[in-house]
Amino acid sequence: MIILYKMLRGWTAVLMLLLMLSGCYDRKDRGNGGMQRSEVVLDSAGMARRMDSILFVRKHHYSENFNFVVKADTLYLMKSQPEEAVSMMPVDTFPVHRHDRLVVADIRILPNDSIDSVWVQVARDQLTFGWAHESALLPKVVPDDPISQFISLFSDVHLLIFLVVISMIAVAYLTYIIRRKNAKIVHFNDIDSVYPTLLALSVAVSAALYASIQMFAPDVWQQFYFNPTLNPFGVPPILTFFLVCVWLMLILALACVDVVRQRLPFDEAMLYLCGLAGVCAVNYILFSLTTLYYIGYVLLAIYAYYALRHYYHRSHCRYVCGNCGAPMHEKGRCPHCGTMNE
Repeated sequence: MIILYKMLRGWTAVLMLLLMLSGCYDRKDRGNGGMQRSEVVLDSAGMARRMDSILFVRKHHYSENFNFVVKADTLYLMKSQPEEAVSMMPVDTFPVHRHDRLVVADIRILPNDSIDSVWVQVARDQLTFGWAHESALLPKVVPDDPISQFISLFSDVHLLIFLVVISMIAVAYLTYIIRRKNAKIVHFNDIDSVYPTLLALSVAVSAALYASIQMFAPDVWQQFYFNPTLNPFGVPPILTFFLVCVWLMLILALACVDVVRQRLPFDEAMLYLCGLAGVCAVNYILFSLTTLYYIGYVLLAIYAYYALRHYYHRSHCRYVCGNCGAPMHEKGRCPHCGTMNE
């Protein structure tokens, strides 16, 4: 009990430190700078423009001075004015390339444009300005924020397919090696620690929640994508729950490394952690995809029941040997010293 108390107290301190750091996360003013400046409105036309800008930000989640990074190989921008393109006049274009940084210089609404009424002017530098339809621009850029770029990377269909194939091969290989050596692996031949089971479950819950937000609250997810934060406070409740799960995954991952390092020899510990990482990868892919078709909720309930039941009945040691103090699953002869425990 004393050891358990010390571990819980240590990880509570880590949790408080991480939450303090997340509260100090300083995000650049990338999207609403034009809306936060104090301005003096002199006429009704200025008031109307300001209201239109506020409505645009609420619907599209970005505005002038917002920073993007090109993620496509090439993005073509138009030098001419949008009205010329709508009037079917000849226009000139020029390319910007992957990793180029762009800033939104102007936004124009053309209701008579049959393709897309929203035109966005972006600038690469002080001399390079160009226009593009919003529908052509957004799929080829990502907000200039590491969290947004991480979300964009793991939302890529090709990457998901690649991860599915690699994860299945890795898990199959690791399972084969572990079973041959009768080594430890989460959910099957687990160590006496609840942390690995909780980590795998937290990944599954986070993946299902990630897909649920995209399905049922897409506007909330778009706002988070364009203006991300690691602070779970001051955001909608569903995002608070999601961010808490993300922090919980990080804390449990650190706890798993610490516990496995103490319980297993180095080579077995590395093999166990690789297997745990493979299980977490499969959980992320499986539940983030199946939840989009509502099957994930049923699978999540079955998985949680199986994981917790297996740990409690197969992995959790409820007794200790009265002679050597080694953990035991049930009463009887100690597998370490041979003493009979009644």
